[in-house]
Amino acid sequence: MKNRRFGMATEFVDRSLEEIRFWSRIMKEHSLFLKLGFSCEDMQLIQEADRYYHIFEEIESRAHSFTSDVDPQKIYEFNRIVHNAVSHIWAFKRKVLGLIIRCQIGGNNFPLLVDHVSREAAYFMKRLEQLNTGTLDPLPDAVINENVFFLRIMADHAKFINHLLDPSERKLVEQARDFSHDFDQLLFQAIDLDSMRPESQTRPLLSQFVDQNRVSVRQLRDFKKTAYELIEACKIKSIIPPLLADHVFREASHFLEILDSFEAALTVSK
Repeated sequence: MKNRRFGMATEFVDRSLEEIRFWSRIMKEHSLFLKLGFSCEDMQLIQEADRYYHIFEEIESRAHSFTSDVDPQKIYEFNRIVHNAVSHIWAFKRKVLGLIIRCQIGGNNFPLLVDHVSREAAYFMKRLEQLNTGTLDPLPDAVINENVFFLRIMADHAKFINHLLDPSERKLVEQARDFSHDFDQLLFQAIDLDSMRPESQTRPLLSQFVDQNRVSVRQLRDFKKTAYELIEACKIKSIIPPLLADHVFREASHFLEILDSFEAALTVSK
């Protein structure tokens, strides 16, 4: 099997499994967070969220059972199965968002959080489609597209942390608020670069863009790591579950890995 984007079948297999192993765990945890945020009377939604938890738990387990020498056709089919599951959880998330916005259900799920997790599902679906068709974005487009997506995700995380910390944790609340502002500004800058393309897609501009974002993402990742450790040790006051703190830390680490790969690719292509 030869993939138009990767050329070699092993690259297609490795990249597919890498994406599924990461994002299936994220989808599984989204199901749990939504479930915990529903009111106790919304049993149908709780049961549906629990069903998705087990679906993605199974997908995650199956993804880890494959090795790099697996038949690429099996991974192609697996990608299609996963894509179908992701499309259904995306629809579930959008349904929940509609119910919240129309005040048809209560609970503790922020509308922005539900929109946030649905955007991540849409991203995962698109990645699976790109892998199976061999149409991943070329480097200049990928740099901008990935940053526009993930910078917004990071800004959202800072806002959630800010609102879930106890108000008495004034220093941490202030830090989270500062990160929210900083990542909003980085996002606006990325959107500006997006609207200027293709003229904006020069190596010097993209390299500076990536370098600047790497510094900020590393700082946010370290903040999240510290917050997770403090929450896990019960050293700060918040309503943030340790798993949620770890969840946002892993997403920041994932984004940083993407930025590192961009930096390496841009350096090689000079």
